[in-house]
Amino acid sequence: MTIAIKIGFLDDDPVVDEKGSFAARGAGGAIAGRLFTIFPDAVLIGPQDGQYGNITMRRLENLDPRGDLIINLDVLDSIGLFQRLHRGGAEPKILNLQWLPPSHYHHKVNFAAMGLSFALFPTLCSGERTAGEVAEIVRRWTIPPLAHQARIGWFQPGIRDDLVKPHTDLEVPVVLYPAIHLTEAKKPKVFLKVVREVAGRVPLTMEARLAQRDLASVMAMKMSSPRWAKVSPLFGEKEEYWESLSHATAFLATAQEEAYGLEYLEALLAGAIGIFPHQPWAAHLVPAFYPYLYATENQAADMLADVLSDPAAARKAVDESAGGSLSEWILGAHTRAEGNEALRAQITDWFPEVG
Repeated sequence: MTIAIKIGFLDDDPVVDEKGSFAARGAGGAIAGRLFTIFPDAVLIGPQDGQYGNITMRRLENLDPRGDLIINLDVLDSIGLFQRLHRGGAEPKILNLQWLPPSHYHHKVNFAAMGLSFALFPTLCSGERTAGEVAEIVRRWTIPPLAHQARIGWFQPGIRDDLVKPHTDLEVPVVLYPAIHLTEAKKPKVFLKVVREVAGRVPLTMEARLAQRDLASVMAMKMSSPRWAKVSPLFGEKEEYWESLSHATAFLATAQEEAYGLEYLEALLAGAIGIFPHQPWAAHLVPAFYPYLYATENQAADMLADVLSDPAAARKAVDESAGGSLSEWILGAHTRAEGNEALRAQITDWFPEVG
């Protein structure tokens, strides 16, 4: 049996570069890369056959529809994927890997497509909250006979720390936009509004690293217009990404919902101080008494201004909320090895032939 991983259905950007890196694809790319660590003999489904670093790419038609397992990160496409592989009478093995919160989508067609996909194919979710959303989509958007057969599981992805670099604050504090996209769900307008307000009180530099399609947007132009703003393409190498994080003073999270929040955890681990909305997804990422959870935009601005004015005091406060060290708390609460094992265990439970 070959395990084939599929990602990129709704994105025209290259899935991997010539070195086989998923670094330019955010959380989805990180999870796809994890799958290749767990299943080193897996292949990547793509537009042509080829070798990209350690990643082998194969076209869909070159897979065995009867024996191979497809782990699909593009769950909206699972029905179509099944139909393409079923043309010869095969019963293809497809597993959904839901790494985005379903609320990322907004159209009823997408919700109906997701409900059918979740009901018909086993679905493994990135985080317990996402699994809960998936179960609700199935309940609301599919008929009972299909909803009752749904198989839904979840794993906690965890985080790596081997690339973390020593933190150094710059003379002018750096505020990160902690995402690679400017979708409405991320609320970039709120982010920019709050940072503009704080820039009138405290000297700062705002940095945003965006996916290619977002760089050409009107919102990216607005974000890059202030003299204190820097908007750039994504890093090509992971080492560059972690080097940049090591100089970030703070980040302001404005998303209404997140599946897991890997980018936020990485920034926290690198020493940036996170200002979060008082939402359940954010509270899951940090200790119970984390001091920088805001309820209003004015609170967000005040917290960000305080953090930038005295980063040392802010880091002391977040460490105290974690019982001594926020970094140690994150590594203990979001263990990567346990996440990998949970992911493998669920896949082999549903598909014992994986071994």
